[in-house]
Amino acid sequence: MRQAIRDLGIRHRTELSLEDIARQINPLLRGWIAYYGRFAPSALAPMLRYVNHTLRAWAMRKFKRFRRHRVRAGRFLARLSRDRANLFAHWRVGMIGVFA
Repeated sequence: MRQAIRDLGIRHRTELSLEDIARQINPLLRGWIAYYGRFAPSALAPMLRYVNHTLRAWAMRKFKRFRRHRVRAGRFLARLSRDRANLFAHWRVGMIGVFA
C-alpha cells in the first residue's frame, strides 16, 4: 500500500492542488478502508498515518512558509482536516490528528 502511494509521487507534485490530490488518492483510500477497516484495522492505521505524512511533505514543498517547519505544516493540515473533513476519505473516518 505504501508503494502505491509512493508511485503517485504526491510529495513532488507541487503543481497540483489539494483537491487534485484528493481526486487521485480517494479511490485507493476508499477501497483500503472498506477492506482493511473490516478485516485488519490494525494494519490500516499506520497506512493512513503514512498518507497524512505524505500530505505534510507535499505541503512543505508547495508552500515556502512551511519549508523547514514540519510542525507548522502539520498544524496547517490538522486545521484543514477539521474544516474540510470531506476532502479525503480517511479524514471522514476520523484519521485527522496525526500530522506532526
